[in-house]
Amino acid sequence: MKYLNNRLKIEKINVDNIAKMFGTPSYCYSYSQLKKNILDFQKSFKSFSPLVCFSVKSNSNINLIKEIQKFGLGADVVSKGELMLALKAGINPKKIVFSGVGKTIEELNYAIDENILLINAESKSEIKEIEKIANKKKKKVKIGIRLNPNTDAKTLNQISTGKKENKFGVNNKTFVEIVKYCKNSKNIDLKCLSVHIGSQILDHKPYQKMLKVLEKIINKINYHFEFIDLGGGMGIPYDNKHKKLSYKNYNFAIKKFLKKNNSKIIFEPGRAIVGNTGTLIAKIIYIKKSGSKNFIILDAAMNDLMRPALYGATHKILPSKKRGNVIKKTYEFVGPICESTDKFVTLKKFQNLKEKDIVVICDVGAYGMSLSSNYNIRPKPVELLIKGSKIKIIKKRQKHKDLM
Repeated sequence: MKYLNNRLKIEKINVDNIAKMFGTPSYCYSYSQLKKNILDFQKSFKSFSPLVCFSVKSNSNINLIKEIQKFGLGADVVSKGELMLALKAGINPKKIVFSGVGKTIEELNYAIDENILLINAESKSEIKEIEKIANKKKKKVKIGIRLNPNTDAKTLNQISTGKKENKFGVNNKTFVEIVKYCKNSKNIDLKCLSVHIGSQILDHKPYQKMLKVLEKIINKINYHFEFIDLGGGMGIPYDNKHKKLSYKNYNFAIKKFLKKNNSKIIFEPGRAIVGNTGTLIAKIIYIKKSGSKNFIILDAAMNDLMRPALYGATHKILPSKKRGNVIKKTYEFVGPICESTDKFVTLKKFQNLKEKDIVVICDVGAYGMSLSSNYNIRPKPVELLIKGSKIKIIKKRQKHKDLM
């Protein structure tokens, strides 16, 4: 996005024109930013050519996934629905990894029938269930085991997944036991050591620590894994205070790890691929003055963008028109839903705003629409893919009659 003559543009299209044509709230994705993110990611780690499996949970729009698969990416899925969607979008089954702590028998059956690359198991009970199904089908199923490395990713508690108190993966002792169990199984083909320490990680040091934990346990069990799945979690800056994760430093740490461990690396990025591609265009319904504070009431709400209410996350907000008159006053951008958590951000200064003005909530491409809901019987927004001066509807706006 950029301003031209004080008007905000997404690629070559004015935000105000998008709002007029398609209404508000509207999700917009920039194709050029999506392409740039994918090519930058691939280039940053090309020295060891990882298998990059896009995390479908971050954005499950099938049309976006179709665009992503054109760059050769696979998919990381965590449910039968996500697996079905990935396959329908044209993702190669041999590039699909199925993660998650609570896969049902139905989901395991489906994944085994589709002959996907890996099922990353998270407990001995799950492996026994896979073994039982594989035995009935007379198949040998390729799996990974997810290790909980007890590594603090220094991220939000709500999105931490690699500490011992988190529900994900197994501890070192159980991991060793499971490896021994798999060695003696006729229907289990243990191919992968999987790990994922959290989300929105901006520092490479937790990853370095994680790699040392992996090296230690691999040396202990003396087992060669064809794949090492390092998960995702690569963060993006949502404000001007933080910098993007250094791929260069992370790449260096992995190359050092691979000198002793000859395995194919799998990544599961989501946010790093789509996070900054997305914007949510909203209209100001009312401005309510309350003492020293102005409540800017938008037509977008927590059902459209859950991250601030769920995690306390913040997103930059930009006006569609620059007026140049910044006022030092508390502005609280909120939605119309009857919940106190239905707010996006509180700012100490902002330009003068008027009712019916258009604003843009930035960096909503990951966990925006995928976490959205119909709370308060609110229809979900339209989703648009913007490519230069062209706009394509990639998901229609819901109507109230769809929800009745």
